Amino acid sequence: MGNSGANSNLTVQNVLHWVVGLAVTVAVGALLWYFREVVAYILISAVLAIIGRPLVTLFCRIKIKECAVPRWLGAAVTLMLLWLVFGGLLSLILPLVAGKVQELLSLDLSAAMQSVEKIFASLQNYIATIFALPESHTSISEQIVEFMQKFLSDYATNSMVSSMVNSVMSIVIVLFSVSFITFFFLKEDGLFSKMVSALFPDKYTDNVHRAIEKVSMLLSRYFTGLLTESVIIATIISVVLMLFGMDLKDACFIATIMGLFNVVPYAGPAVGALVSLFVGIVSPIEGCTISYTLGVIVGTLGLVKLMDDFILQPFIYSSKVQAHPLEIFIVILMAGSIGGVLGLLIAVPSYTVFRVFAKEFFSEVSLVRKLTDKI
Repeated sequence: MGNSGANSNLTVQNVLHWVVGLAVTVAVGALLWYFREVVAYILISAVLAIIGRPLVTLFCRIKIKECAVPRWLGAAVTLMLLWLVFGGLLSLILPLVAGKVQELLSLDLSAAMQSVEKIFASLQNYIATIFALPESHTSISEQIVEFMQKFLSDYATNSMVSSMVNSVMSIVIVLFSVSFITFFFLKEDGLFSKMVSALFPDKYTDNVHRAIEKVSMLLSRYFTGLLTESVIIATIISVVLMLFGMDLKDACFIATIMGLFNVVPYAGPAVGALVSLFVGIVSPIEGCTISYTLGVIVGTLGLVKLMDDFILQPFIYSSKVQAHPLEIFIVILMAGSIGGVLGLLIAVPSYTVFRVFAKEFFSEVSLVRKLTDKI
C-alpha cells in the first residue's frame, strides 16, 4: 500500500511538472510572438554572427607590432565586409529590377497581350471543355490586362510612393538594429548563448550550450547549402536562356528572380515562374515569337525545377539538417498554413532549432527520440 501511494504521489508530481513546464513554454512562446520583430532581429544577427565568426577569429590572429588586433576591431571590420558583400549583390540586382519595372510602367499591355491572344484563347477553351464550364465572353488575356493595368496604375499613385517611403524607413531601422546587435554578437563570443541560457534554470546551462552549438552547425550548413542552390539555379537558367538567344539583361533578370524566390520553399519558384513568363511576353527573344520565348522559358524552368527537386533540395533540406525529406515537406506545409510566406521562410530553421532542443531536454520521450535519432 505504501509503495502504491508513493508511486501515485510520484505520478502526480510528474503530471504537475509537465503541466508547469507546458505553461511556462506557452507563456514564453506567447511573449516571443508578441515581440516577434525584435526576436527576428536577434535571430538574423545570430545567423550573421555565425557566418562572420571565422573572419573575426582570423582578424584577431593578426599582430601589428607584436599587438594582436582587438576583437572589437575584428568585429567591426567583419561587419563592414558582410554589408559590402550584401551591398555588392544588391548593386547587381537592383538595376535589373529597376530597369524592368520602368519598362513595365511604359508598356502598352493591350498590344503585348494581343500577340499571345491565341494561346490564352486555346487555354480558355481547353479549361471550359474539361470542366464543362458555360461559354464566357471575357477572355483570360483581357482579365490579365485589366489586372496588370490596375496594378501598375496603383504602383504609380502617391499612396504607393508613400508606402515605398515608409518601407525604406523600415529597412533603415532594420539594418541599423541588425548591425548593432550583430556587432556585439561578433565582439563578445558566446553572448547569444548566454542570452538563451538566461531563459533556462542554471542546471540546464550545459544542455543549452550543447544545443546552441549543434544548432549553429546545422544552420550554418543549411544556409550555405541554400545560397549554393540559388547560385547554381540562377547560373544554369541564365546560361541556358542566353544559349537560346535571349538578351543578357533579360536572361539575368529571370535568373535573378528565380534565384531569389527559390529561398521560399515550393511556393517561391512558382511565383518566380509567373514573373518570368510575364517577362517573356513583354520582352520576347529578338527575332522570335512570344510563343517560342514562352516555350523556352517553360522548358528551361521545368528542367531546372526537376533538377532542384530531385537533386538539390533533398540534399539541402534533408542532409544539411539531418531530417527525412517527407518530414521536412510536412513541416513546410504546416508552417506555410500558419505563417504564410514568412512561415515558409523560417520553417526549416525553426524546426531544426526545435529538434535540437527537444533532444537535449526531452530525449526520454519516444517520439522525440525517433525525430532526432539522426542529430
